[in-house]
Amino acid sequence: MNSTKTMSKKKQVELTATELFQERGYAATSMRDMAQALGIEAASLYSHIKSKEEILQNICFRMAQNFFDAMEEAFAEEPATAQEKLTRAIVAHIKVITEDTSASAVFFSEWRHLSEPHLGEFLQMRERYEGIFYNILKEGVNNGEFIALDLKFSVLTILSALNWTHNWFKPSGKMSAEEIGKRLGFTMLNGLKKK
Repeated sequence: MNSTKTMSKKKQVELTATELFQERGYAATSMRDMAQALGIEAASLYSHIKSKEEILQNICFRMAQNFFDAMEEAFAEEPATAQEKLTRAIVAHIKVITEDTSASAVFFSEWRHLSEPHLGEFLQMRERYEGIFYNILKEGVNNGEFIALDLKFSVLTILSALNWTHNWFKPSGKMSAEEIGKRLGFTMLNGLKKK
């Protein structure tokens, strides 16, 4: 019973910290700020977490795993074309971002504050994830679906466009995360030029 209380309190600490990291930035958020937002003494935080960075690690690695899990789910059935793969990858990516926009904002902007060896591990995961998009584009170029591309530049362009979604997505908006992902995929695949 105590462990359940501890777990729920730990989750509460992480959620509060996530909001503060998003609003103020990781560096500008102190343990005292977190304790004040939670209505507890700063010393009490240490019974739930080891450090401020532990929370950042939890957010970054949980979100990273969510992105990989979403890709695995998106490709449970193998799509026929590279275009279908890219659309599915974009939709999966958007679904993770919009599921928790606060954690997404922290994930995209505050990972630089991770210390080693966590920073190195995080960067390896990011490179592996980018590789999913790279391989889809490469397949599309090789089979003639896509024009000849600078693959690395194209991957970074796609992900940069997608990663801003947390800034403007509204859960109460007219479009679902899936619809947003499909529209973004259509725009990236077809561009703006009239055929």
